Amino acid sequence: MNPMVEFCISNLANGSQKTYEVLERDPNIDVLEYGCLSYCTKCSESFYAIVNGELVEAGSPEELTNAIYQFIEENPLW
Repeated sequence: MNPMVEFCISNLANGSQKTYEVLERDPNIDVLEYGCLSYCTKCSESFYAIVNGELVEAGSPEELTNAIYQFIEENPLW
């Protein structure tokens, strides 16, 4: 079972698309996008994704990519 990373389509449009594209190429991560994840305040203020059910956020798409990989490393599924 791979880690699951979920993105809000509005946050993708705001800039986290770069992170989405990096993660989508990783065969060890499952990436999904949704119309809304109900984190509207976070969505308008930062870049974020839901990783295995937990909110991960950062100030830039590059920082978000790093934060997601770090979260996955520090919180293995098994």
